[in-house]
Amino acid sequence: MIDDLIQLAKLASLGLALMLPLANPLTSMTLLLSLGQHIPYQERKRQITQAAFYVVGIMMVTYYAGAWIMHTFGISIPGLRIAGGLIVASIGFSMVLPSSGKNPSEADVADAHASRQVPNIAFVPLAMPGTAGPGTIAMIISGATSADAAMAMGFPPWVLAATPIVVFSLLGLLFWVCLRSAGRIVAVIGQGGVEAISRVMGFLLVCMAVQFVINGVLEIVQQYGAG
Repeated sequence: MIDDLIQLAKLASLGLALMLPLANPLTSMTLLLSLGQHIPYQERKRQITQAAFYVVGIMMVTYYAGAWIMHTFGISIPGLRIAGGLIVASIGFSMVLPSSGKNPSEADVADAHASRQVPNIAFVPLAMPGTAGPGTIAMIISGATSADAAMAMGFPPWVLAATPIVVFSLLGLLFWVCLRSAGRIVAVIGQGGVEAISRVMGFLLVCMAVQFVINGVLEIVQQYGAG
C-alpha cells in the first residue's frame, strides 16, 4: 500500500510538472488584475472560488470524455498532437512576445461597469481560456490516451484512476491560491516580475509545442511505414 502511494505521488508530481507551465495560473492572475479591478472585493472572492471549480470541472470532463469526443469527430492522436502543438505554440509566442493591443474582454468589462452591472469573469476568461484553455485541453486528451501505456508499465489501476483527480484538484487549488493572492504577489515581485515569469513560461510552452508536433509527425511516419 505504501508503495502504491509512492507511485501515486510520483505520477501526480509528474502530471503537475507537465501541466503547470501549460495551465499557468499567472495568466489568469494577470487577467483578474486587469479585468477585475472594478468588481467589489467580496464579489471578486466569490468569482475566484467559482472559477477554481470551473477549472477542475473542465479538466475532469476533458479527461474522461475527450477520447469519446475524438472518436465522434474522427480525430486521430497524431492530428491531436500536431493541432495541440500549434495551439500551444501560439499561446507560448503570445506570452514570450506579448502584443501591446488591448484585451477585447476589457471593453466588455468597461461597458458593464458603465451600466452599473457587475461582470462575471469566472468562466470566461479566468477558467477558459485563462487556465483551462485549448492547449491544456489538448494535452489532457493526449495524456488520457496514454493511460494504457502507463498500465503496461506496472502502475496499479487505482493509482492511474486517482492520479488525474489529484492533479486537477491540485491545479484548481493552486489556481485559487494564485488568484486570491494576486494583489500580494504583484506587490512583492512587481509587474515586471509577473511579465518575466510569464515569458519564461511562454518559452517552455513553445518548446513543449515543438515536441508535440515532432511526436505527431513521427507517429504518422511510423503508421505509414508499418502500412
